[in-house]
Amino acid sequence: MTRLTGGALRLTVLVGENDTWRHRPLYSEIVHRAHAAGLAGASVFRGIEGYGGSSPVHTVRLLSLSGDLPVSVVIVDAAERVRAFLPQLDELVGAEGEGLVVLDACEVYRPRPPEPGR
Repeated sequence: MTRLTGGALRLTVLVGENDTWRHRPLYSEIVHRAHAAGLAGASVFRGIEGYGGSSPVHTVRLLSLSGDLPVSVVIVDAAERVRAFLPQLDELVGAEGEGLVVLDACEVYRPRPPEPGR
C-alpha cells in the first residue's frame, strides 16, 4: 500500500448497486482487485438517487421500490498506478457495458498532528 501525498489521480467508477461480476457485487470486486493491485485506497459510496444512460431514475424514497441505487467506487493513487489498473476495469465494467469510469487529477493532503504544547 502507498502512503500518498501531492499530485494523484482519482478514479471514480459509477455502477448500479445490483450490478454483479460472477455472482458478486461489482463494486466489491472492484475494491478487492484494487486492494490486490496495491492501490493506495478505495471507498464505495451508495447514492440516494440517480440514473444511468439506459435506465429510469432510482431512489430511496419510501414510495419507490427501487433497489438498484447508484454506487460510486472511488480510488486515489499515483497516476501511473491508476492507469495500470484500467485494464481490469475493461474486464469488469466494459464486459457488460454497464457503468462509467471517470479520471480526474487531484492533490492528496494529509493533515499533520498538532505540535506538542499547542
